[in-house]
Amino acid sequence: MKIVDALLDMNTSPTSELAARYRADFPILNLKVNDKPLVYLDNAASSQMPQSVIDRLIRYQTTQHANIHRAVHYLSEIATREYETARRTLQHFINAREDREIIFTSGTTDAINLVMHGYGRKFIQSGDEIILTNLEHHSNIVPWQMLAEEKGATIRVVPINDAGELLVDEYEKLFNPRTRFVALTHVSNALGTINPIKSMIAFAHQQGVPVLIDGAQAAPHMKVDVQDLDCDFYAFSGHKLCGPTGIGILYGKAKLLESMQPFKGGGDMIASVTFEKTTYNTIPYKFEAGTPPIAAAIGFGAAIEYLSKIGLDAIAAYEHELLNYATEQIITIPGVHIIGNTRTKVAVLSFIIDGVHPHDVGTLLNQEGIAVRTGHHCAQPIMQRFKIPATSRASFAFYNTKAEIDTLVEGIHSIQKVFS
Repeated sequence: MKIVDALLDMNTSPTSELAARYRADFPILNLKVNDKPLVYLDNAASSQMPQSVIDRLIRYQTTQHANIHRAVHYLSEIATREYETARRTLQHFINAREDREIIFTSGTTDAINLVMHGYGRKFIQSGDEIILTNLEHHSNIVPWQMLAEEKGATIRVVPINDAGELLVDEYEKLFNPRTRFVALTHVSNALGTINPIKSMIAFAHQQGVPVLIDGAQAAPHMKVDVQDLDCDFYAFSGHKLCGPTGIGILYGKAKLLESMQPFKGGGDMIASVTFEKTTYNTIPYKFEAGTPPIAAAIGFGAAIEYLSKIGLDAIAAYEHELLNYATEQIITIPGVHIIGNTRTKVAVLSFIIDGVHPHDVGTLLNQEGIAVRTGHHCAQPIMQRFKIPATSRASFAFYNTKAEIDTLVEGIHSIQKVFS
């Protein structure tokens, strides 16, 4: 059974009341753009922030702000406690075994680079091979290319079919005695495809190969259990989960994190320093050099608490309802083509309009107050696979409505009239 279909079979059924119940929590949704109500359909790039998270950031800045881990005065102790509480919130959110397996980063990109430098530069050697997929965001391609060039390693790529699904049989064929690492996305940011990562991880582990999962697009839309997945690393960002920008996490199995070299040097990642030798701190602090984004981490924790109260199953089911509705509406429009047609996907809909460049689509929709993302979505290999320069991407969140999808459809019809 497909994961999205399984969600629909759960006790929590999708309901259009979900958006009505929670839209009021997001003050930015009252905004008008070009004198039109904002229709925000760019959630795969960044979701919006509820008032409770905004309030939490303000409370920290006005009553709790100080540097952490470095003093015994009241404010420092409060800030340290709140920062570490956020870490434990993230631990529980993804069911990590220990809170020390949660490293705060500036986001998914930073987390992947941390693994590339900390694990890859230490353990990948000349002639080794790294497996990626054709669905990766540039953030999960470029760091590994940099490493391969430095070390003399080789990148192998899992292809996709016309529906935007990974060819898992081809993935398994790529493994050989030189395979040393796998890095793959949980969900494609450009197409919304949900990859069968649990079985892919299991196969890699049968070959003794560790796996990093880019979870930036998955964590906002479904429950993630890193112990059940048995992934070695998992990364995602706060700003796609109703939290602040500039914050994310890297989950890593403690044994692997302990074996890695630090990515950045500086304060708080050390146990002792002399000019002769530096002894590194324990995890997770070994990878959190300098003053961290304290407010953002606390805000991230507040965002996770907010989403957890709604329930990821309820969110996933309702967003799938929105995706089905949008798909049904758009596929009936002559001259409009959806790119990525697998049923196993999250609420991302990429499309092209015959005779209209996606940038023109985005510009004209913006005149109607509709925010979509246009371009290659930092996933140029996918665009090359489908022989297109770019797409228009509408991505939905639990605070979106079917009425907003109707507005999008009306906007597409209007664009076609302009270009007819």
